[in-house]
Amino acid sequence: MNLRQQNLARLQGQDLDVLIVGGGINGSVSAAALAARGARVGLIDARDFAGFTSQQSSNLVWGGIKYMEGYEFGLVNGLCRSRNELLDSFPSTVKEIRFLLTINRQFRFHPWIILASTWLYWLFGRGKTRTPRLLSPAGIRELEPVIDAAISTAGVEYSDAFLHDNDARFVFNFVRSAMDSGCAAVNYVEAVDFSRGDQGHWITQARDSVDGSQFSIRSRVLINAAGAFVDRLNTAADIETVHRHLFSKGIHLIVPRLSRGHRVLAFFADDERLFFAIPMANRTCIGTTDKLVDDPLTTVDPGDRDFVLSNINARLDLAQPLSEQDIIAERCGVRPLAIRRDDASLGDFRKLSRKHIVETCASQQHISIFGGKLTDCINVGDEICAEVGKLGVELQPPCRWFGEPAATDRRAYFERAAKLGLDRQAAQDTGETLDVRLWRRYGGQASTMLDAIEADPAMAEPLIENTGFRRCEIDYIAHNEMIVYLEDYLRRRSKIELLMARDQLRNSTGLREACEVLFGDQAPQKFTEYFNHT
Repeated sequence: MNLRQQNLARLQGQDLDVLIVGGGINGSVSAAALAARGARVGLIDARDFAGFTSQQSSNLVWGGIKYMEGYEFGLVNGLCRSRNELLDSFPSTVKEIRFLLTINRQFRFHPWIILASTWLYWLFGRGKTRTPRLLSPAGIRELEPVIDAAISTAGVEYSDAFLHDNDARFVFNFVRSAMDSGCAAVNYVEAVDFSRGDQGHWITQARDSVDGSQFSIRSRVLINAAGAFVDRLNTAADIETVHRHLFSKGIHLIVPRLSRGHRVLAFFADDERLFFAIPMANRTCIGTTDKLVDDPLTTVDPGDRDFVLSNINARLDLAQPLSEQDIIAERCGVRPLAIRRDDASLGDFRKLSRKHIVETCASQQHISIFGGKLTDCINVGDEICAEVGKLGVELQPPCRWFGEPAATDRRAYFERAAKLGLDRQAAQDTGETLDVRLWRRYGGQASTMLDAIEADPAMAEPLIENTGFRRCEIDYIAHNEMIVYLEDYLRRRSKIELLMARDQLRNSTGLREACEVLFGDQAPQKFTEYFNHT
């Protein structure tokens, strides 16, 4: 019985304190926080963990500098505090990165105003990052020759943070943490109906999308963390809320690396929103768009591609303008924006913030999480614990439920890795050494991979060409990360799908070998299924 089957059996075999529906960033941190404090927690998602909005972000962990224009200084102050906490708690994963904001001649604000704003932003950030500075067009050209400085009046360089790996991987590590604390987490389990039992428990009828079986899950408290689908699930559970969601569609295009420098290139797009070219291993992620849509299920359309390509081409001095042929991969998702149901005066939806709102219906033992962004995830976990405690679930005293392992564990890991020579093996996609890479991606679980390499040095060899992934990683993932479909591995447990063109993936002998490790006899079927579906 594999890990997923074990957790399915646990969901059906016990009365839970809390069932969380939705395995994105909000649901995963809620599960990790509650499980760490002793609650009996179940976590389900109709897709894979981080399979919707939480896999479509810009990978930025930022304090919301754009919200300063709307004078939301309290929100910016809180987000900067949250960003700093992530920088301190996940030093291998969340890292400071410099932003170079180029200001066009026709922009409505003088460069000195922008510079003053970044200094205020730095102060909100408690001086955690490097200080801002003003650059002339010549200074921009010297720092980043790829930028067309001829159309600018000045540039401002400042700091924020980003995820060294991908967003979905970051989310899954919270799921992993929750499971380590006893949570029964299962992907591809859909909640199809909700009712209240005789003793006031929630009875959630669930369907396993893998084999089609149906079963019920009992819990004292039900948490709706379904992200963009929160409103739909509340309707199904007959829950009335004060808040609801608007959906803003955003896309990113992944293209070959545009700059040799490791910084985010920021511009004001034609619609005067911030627009980025973000380093992603040996590629560049460019975007984003902002379009109000009615349905969270969206796709990239020609207008989206044209907006991104035309904006970046107009701001960079490229030997050849980027075209659709340069697109390696695309990201498309919606931002669930929390608003009050009775708010009829929304104004410009693009100025709405990504703040989260936790709404509790005490009489129904039900909690909904609206909005939110990755930067503020720790606050979500703490707030959910407070609300669940108010609903009568006895929790252990507050504890530190997030962050990398203790310094002593880290030191022991790196000493052991050095003895195996992993500090001398560089990954092809990022240049970082193998010991650093494994720790960043797996934390305390990386010691399991050292065991495998110690037993068989070949486990440290590259597996999938030009990605940096090693054989020991795929073996660990196969047994511990609930891979149901090949996309789960290529898109969410890693970011390989975003870095390699489809023809390269299809012809990769290493990917076929990885598929055999992941799926055994089903490998040919899973391989074909992936390339026929995506």
